[in-house]
Amino acid sequence: MNRRLKKFILIVLNVILTIYLLMAITSFNNPKETHPICSEVKINIEDETTNGFLSKDEVKIILEKNRLYPDKKKMINVNPRAIEDCKTGDGKVFIGITQRLPIVRIKNQRGDDYYLDDHGGIMPNSKYTSDLIIATGNINAWYAKNYLVYLAIELMNDDFWKNQIVQINILPDLGVELVPRVGEHVVYIGQLPYANDKIKRKELIKEFIRNKTERLEMFYKYGLNKAGWNKYYYINIEFDNQIICKKKVNDKIIYLYFLYLSHFYQVMVLHMLYNLLNFLLLYY
Repeated sequence: MNRRLKKFILIVLNVILTIYLLMAITSFNNPKETHPICSEVKINIEDETTNGFLSKDEVKIILEKNRLYPDKKKMINVNPRAIEDCKTGDGKVFIGITQRLPIVRIKNQRGDDYYLDDHGGIMPNSKYTSDLIIATGNINAWYAKNYLVYLAIELMNDDFWKNQIVQINILPDLGVELVPRVGEHVVYIGQLPYANDKIKRKELIKEFIRNKTERLEMFYKYGLNKAGWNKYYYINIEFDNQIICKKKVNDKIIYLYFLYLSHFYQVMVLHMLYNLLNFLLLYY
């Protein structure tokens, strides 16, 4: 009798435990709790007002094109890794975006038009309107990512040169020209130092640019401030021990020079015709 009672009690306990487990599983798998619908999407763009490269509407369009925008989707189907978001249990999705910072715009001789970020990454052209230095001339993607980026970083890190330099021009021999905002001249600084190692290359270019800009700033302060900012049209600071300046030629002098050449050639032609006429009269 005792055995039967024990067996009965064990059966009852097993049934109760089974019912409890079924109720627990059903409770945890309640669709209202584990499969809510996304009811709100919040997009936060870091430095949106400063960099302004992307807007919230543009992010939304990009996500919709790639079928990643979570609005009205089941939360279980929202992939946080795909869109770098975090989701809460109440149907809200928060998307945080850190923008890449463009530091220079490339418009090379082949017609390419794109941006470089501060890590040397190429960014496609967009509506970005912030003031950036424009780099033109003989620039390919390799040179831009391995050399030009470090030049642009150094200029953009200095408040004075960031506002003073508006254009970088790369010549066919990879010589570098800088076009300033103030003053009707071009500054030639020579070729950027070469190095295979990325870290060493960055340091060499950093030291090179700081040396050139310090010398140019001293020349601005003690030279152009006295001589006049528009006196020279080309300033060469390639060599450390000298600054070579080419003066502007007055338009009136140029005009008179061409008048002189024109008159000189007219006299030469008349003289040749006179000699030819004498030759014909003498022998014929």
